[in-house]
Amino acid sequence: MTVMPKLEDLVDQSFDPFVVEKLSTGDCPDPYPRIHELAARSPVIEGSYRMQFTDVPDAQMGHLPQVMVLGYDAVLHVLTNPEIFRNKEAFAPNLGKSFGNTVTVMDAPEHTRFRKIFQKAFLPQVVAKWGESVVDPVVSRLMENFIHRGEADLIEEFTHHYPFQVIYAQVELDPAQGPTFHKLAIAQLLSSIGLPQGPEASGKLGAFFTELLRQKRANPGPDLISHLANVEADGEKLPDDVLVSFLRQLMNAGGDTTYRGTSVLLTALLTHPDQLAAVIADRSLIPAAIEEALRWEGPVSSTFRYCSVDTEIMGHPIKAGTYINTVLASANRDPEKFPEPDKFDIFRKNTVRNLAFASGPHLCIGQHLARVEMTRALNAILDRMPNLRLDPDKPAPAIIGHLLRVPEHLWVKFDVS
Repeated sequence: MTVMPKLEDLVDQSFDPFVVEKLSTGDCPDPYPRIHELAARSPVIEGSYRMQFTDVPDAQMGHLPQVMVLGYDAVLHVLTNPEIFRNKEAFAPNLGKSFGNTVTVMDAPEHTRFRKIFQKAFLPQVVAKWGESVVDPVVSRLMENFIHRGEADLIEEFTHHYPFQVIYAQVELDPAQGPTFHKLAIAQLLSSIGLPQGPEASGKLGAFFTELLRQKRANPGPDLISHLANVEADGEKLPDDVLVSFLRQLMNAGGDTTYRGTSVLLTALLTHPDQLAAVIADRSLIPAAIEEALRWEGPVSSTFRYCSVDTEIMGHPIKAGTYINTVLASANRDPEKFPEPDKFDIFRKNTVRNLAFASGPHLCIGQHLARVEMTRALNAILDRMPNLRLDPDKPAPAIIGHLLRVPEHLWVKFDVS
């Protein structure tokens, strides 16, 4: 039996990284009128703009040349030309400080080589097996805490926890260490803004994963860590530093993406009861509902790239050294691609796919796992919470945030069988 490495909490026990995280994501109720206004003006807006989509300079990049890119075609152009629009320079000053040498901070040929190995661990046929063996037990365990009451806050009691607990199960984390693990995973992001708790958290998670990898290479099992520690592509395995950095990032990106995606999916269906009824009557509509939720309110509103050479975007000249604020939310609500883009409609007939998980060589590795988790969670809720509806005695859900958007609460009622 594997003896799991122990995790220590942050030295400053009074520090709450969740409060800082909430402050950093902001409370913007609806950025889309401003996004549409900017996109109508031009696909390329010069100047430095914060994720609030206002004209306030960004504190971190305000002194650097920057443009905002809007609209489906312009965003796709940036994402699919990685030799021009690079990741390393865009993310090394922030995510690189938090996670280390992870694939997000790499460009070809290094990125191509390592991503090929990671992809083998996250193929659809691989992650599909985790649905029943890993996801379902976590979902069921969390639901047992409130299923007897006939009411719940699905954010606080369910969606905010289950994707992270899926990851804990995949790395065979001692459940007692779960709260500490979650705290450290969120705190490590603070390296990018210079808070001392960030490097402390990154260091502790790095030591934890380094020891765990050593154990899993010596005694591999069916878990994700063993798979990543031993998977090969063209005879090459992942170096420890790359794998440890990836695992640090997985704790945030894997859990946070699915938490926000599932929260938005449930909010959208509950605030459109006719579409919820359609999904209840025909579960084959679930994939369409998930894709529409991802398009309508994707987990991340924007991503960055660094322009490495003089070029142009949609006829607009861009100088080398410019940071590109690539607004995914604008692409996903481009009226030229998605008629009535602000409308949530699971029956829409799309001619292009949404860019919620980006595109090109940096297309999200965990997208298949996120969809599996969202599918299993929604099915479980529909199976076990009949007559699901918003609680009329509580405030209606409100999706808020700038770069990352999610409702803080989703109060519901349902029949107890």
